[in-house]
Amino acid sequence: MAQTDILTDKFHNITKYIQSREQAAESNSAALLIKTAELSALKIYYRDIAALMDDGYLEKVKQGYYRVVISKESSGPTEASVIVSLYPDGVLCMYTALFYYGYSDRTPLCWDIAVDRNTSKARFNIDYPYVQPYYMKPEHLIYGITTAEYEDCEIKIFDRDRLICECIKNENKMDRESYNKAIQGYVADSKKSIVNLLSYAKKRNIAVKVKERIGVWL
Repeated sequence: MAQTDILTDKFHNITKYIQSREQAAESNSAALLIKTAELSALKIYYRDIAALMDDGYLEKVKQGYYRVVISKESSGPTEASVIVSLYPDGVLCMYTALFYYGYSDRTPLCWDIAVDRNTSKARFNIDYPYVQPYYMKPEHLIYGITTAEYEDCEIKIFDRDRLICECIKNENKMDRESYNKAIQGYVADSKKSIVNLLSYAKKRNIAVKVKERIGVWL
């Protein structure tokens, strides 16, 4: 059998596996991502993977993860689905969340994600999409969190009150224009909850600072 036919057969095995996994999963948001271990279970090993990549069937996302390209014209899964697959424990924050809530008109250059400070830094050594991790104690990743519909999937995100709390805490790390727009956007938002904001501020030990920053606008 010709090498091309062998690769085609192996790729068909991958797509069949992807389809069966998609049907079994509650969400297909990351259906086109596959791990090295899954490929090995399909008897697709290093040389096969390299050949499939050379032929455009697979694209490496990071160590141990590949994107399955269903057609040469396909761009593969969305950035959001890759983020959900690689960082299910992460929470969208800062500039990414500000853009989502309409508190910023700047398209984010990367995905800002809050994660447990004990997580491995190597998780973020990926070429694409671009990710900026914000490390926090695990106890600060269990409150003020909701979900957002992002592209074709559901992803965790800080609610608007928690987001502004984090912006105030990280005020010195933000550019002044973005910071001021975020505060003004939040103050004008009818969905804000000052009660929640102050509750989060106490947990983040910035209650006085939040009252000083927000109080002048109310």
